[in-house]
Amino acid sequence: MNHTHRIDESLHETAGYFFDCGTLLEAGDTPYQRYEVWDSPFLGKLFRLDGCFMTSERDEFFYHENLIQLPAVSHPAPRTALVIGGGDGGSVEELLKHPTMTRVSLVELDGKVVDIARQHLQTIHRGALDDPRLDLHICDGLHYVRHQAPSMGERFDLIVLDLTDPIGPATELYSRTFLADCKSLLSGQGALSLHIGAPFFQPQRVRQHIHDLCELFRHVTPYFVHIPLYGTLWGLACASDQLQPGHLAPAEVDHRIAARGIGHLQYYNGATHQAVQALPNYVRDLLRR
Repeated sequence: MNHTHRIDESLHETAGYFFDCGTLLEAGDTPYQRYEVWDSPFLGKLFRLDGCFMTSERDEFFYHENLIQLPAVSHPAPRTALVIGGGDGGSVEELLKHPTMTRVSLVELDGKVVDIARQHLQTIHRGALDDPRLDLHICDGLHYVRHQAPSMGERFDLIVLDLTDPIGPATELYSRTFLADCKSLLSGQGALSLHIGAPFFQPQRVRQHIHDLCELFRHVTPYFVHIPLYGTLWGLACASDQLQPGHLAPAEVDHRIAARGIGHLQYYNGATHQAVQALPNYVRDLLRR
């Protein structure tokens, strides 16, 4: 007897994709969203929010390594970082691979996401949620960035927006106003990284995010990675007034990885650092408009 459940997600009103999932381990509603944790035959533990695939054990490195390591390795010595969202701990785990990192602040709106990660997603955060260098805040990222962090005089070398898509509670966190608020918390060589959507299926969204970033930052680096769980080529961006990831040669990236003792990388290396920044013509055209 087949005990799998076919679960799909839309990329567009006329297109989508699916995975077969085995056992539903946990599901429910928080004050903010509906969650599901599946044990799937192909991807291992799989986490969804409001019917959207968030992360899975088998493919999380496609997303987390690229979101974090491209800006973090580009930075000469990142010491402090802020993650908005990212309650699964995957981004925190990547940041804490850097030996110079003394403190990571994780601001997650929904405490249940952190509880789920601690119970089900240990292979994604690898204990990072209990690392002494982590400051965990269960609160609204908007309030933290606009009020709490400024009141404490906080500055961060890296700020990561590890968010759900720009719908519902996350919408305002993609606004140009909020991006400007984040920029005000960056240190001199600081950089902001975030995901910006699928250029083939969500071209307007990708174009708008890059446009907003270019209005605020001197250097904006869009880069693109196929993420299996997201079903398509996915866009990310690094924005900074100082850092230019494109100026880092592959050999220098590999040297920094080795010098910093960064291990357990399944995707990112010197060659991919450059490769993900290479824009297909249709993406160049999209961003040029």
